[in-house]
Amino acid sequence: MTLKPLPIGIQTFRDLIQGGYLYVDKTRWIYNLVRYPKGVYFLSRPRRFGKSLLISTLDEIFQGNRELFKGLWLYDSPYQWQTHPVIRVDFSLKQVGSAADLKQTISWYLEQQAQRYQLTLAGADYIQQFANLIQQLSAQGQVVILVDEYDKPLLDNIEDIEEARRIRDVLKGFYIVIKALDAHVRFVLLTGVSKFSRVGVFSGLNNLNDITIDSQYAALLGITQEEVDACFADYLEEFAVESGLPVVELRAKIRFWYNGFCFSRRCVSVYNPFSLLLLLQKREFQNYWFESGTPTFLLKLLKQQDYNLPILEKLEASELAFSAYEIDTLDVIPLLFQTGYLTIKSYSERFETYILSYPNYEVRRAFLFYLLSSYSSVKLSMAGSVLKQLERALLEADWPRFFDVLNSLLASISYELHIKQEKYYQTIFYLIFKLIGLEIQAEARTNQGRIDAVIETGEAVYLFEFKLSGSTAEALAQIETRAYFTPYLSKGKPVHLLGVNFEMESHSVAEWQAARR
Repeated sequence: MTLKPLPIGIQTFRDLIQGGYLYVDKTRWIYNLVRYPKGVYFLSRPRRFGKSLLISTLDEIFQGNRELFKGLWLYDSPYQWQTHPVIRVDFSLKQVGSAADLKQTISWYLEQQAQRYQLTLAGADYIQQFANLIQQLSAQGQVVILVDEYDKPLLDNIEDIEEARRIRDVLKGFYIVIKALDAHVRFVLLTGVSKFSRVGVFSGLNNLNDITIDSQYAALLGITQEEVDACFADYLEEFAVESGLPVVELRAKIRFWYNGFCFSRRCVSVYNPFSLLLLLQKREFQNYWFESGTPTFLLKLLKQQDYNLPILEKLEASELAFSAYEIDTLDVIPLLFQTGYLTIKSYSERFETYILSYPNYEVRRAFLFYLLSSYSSVKLSMAGSVLKQLERALLEADWPRFFDVLNSLLASISYELHIKQEKYYQTIFYLIFKLIGLEIQAEARTNQGRIDAVIETGEAVYLFEFKLSGSTAEALAQIETRAYFTPYLSKGKPVHLLGVNFEMESHSVAEWQAARR
């Protein structure tokens, strides 16, 4: 069987079609964008979700290149295929280190677009040049403006707040031109990873339609399960034969690993195309999407804000809480959602709130590994071995071995990383056991108070109480006197009680005591 090649790394629609690559037809969704005579849209999606391919597809549509779409839904649709001049800017092509760099970069982009239409660009600065280009092109018809990765100059400089503010102001001036020359403009689409508020970058674009969590466009990017079954059936058949799994089991495993991104209240679930395509090509389950970019800035922000990591498993938020943010007040929730580390799991009409969590196994496991490395300095290559040793010691209730291995991990933490708070050690403990795959509850509630950590397996329950430069006897006594173990006795399996004392001077577990119920 000869299969169509998978479009891995192909971001140009013309190359994809003419190269005979497999294309998941998204033109019915795209039609909803282009069918109306006016439209100014913003779309945020995580990296590697196909934003650049969407921009390229729209470029071909507005140039009237209908024959490229033969066999696709749009070809025989009511769309009129009128030709429009297109201004296309991709901010991912050049690294910007300052506002002055950005001005020069914008001028360079505009000059490239002018040459595309054999025009001579006039204007003293990037704002005048942009206005001049739109005005000249409007002689050929209403202008289409496509901006890819609009936010990259900001994200590249987000840790330098002063420079990021200056870059924001440059971008603001650029987008104000679009509103000022609205009569000459047919269609605008801005794409990016993040959504800065209207009073920031987009203050001049008060007619901007944000379709990021619009149900009409929930599957505009990404691949639904129905599309997987329809477009990749032959790939799944071959993969199933090679893996020795029935197709039904293979599909379930693929869903568990890679499906789960959701961008609307109705929760139309999609795969990240990058991970899915690489999986079908390599036929090995790996962290494809996550390894294409480490969230270094996010990890720093989570640590700086001393964020309570366990709540990321099930985080309740209003729409305003994650739809936009400001450079001056960076908030973890919108950043985690927009970058794809959290996604929508459900929506409550009654309370008008969303439940956010990790999209899938790939993102959750990889993100927790990077968090553990960030909090503890343990090398990613060594983490798996250490975690397996801890798991074995826990399951065998080999407490001397368990705490020896835990101390070897804590010893890898550089002095600068240590925070003189009990919560810091609780966080590392939580990350360790989440990565092992065991169910851990941090600060689990009982009618007598909160237990620092509860781990439950099929064979036993483990209750941990932590102290920082304190007493293990006191920790164990707290479990006993408050009867934290009572709700677990009815489960019919051993309940292990552990009092643990973290010592700041030695950066280790100085003492521990264990009991059993």
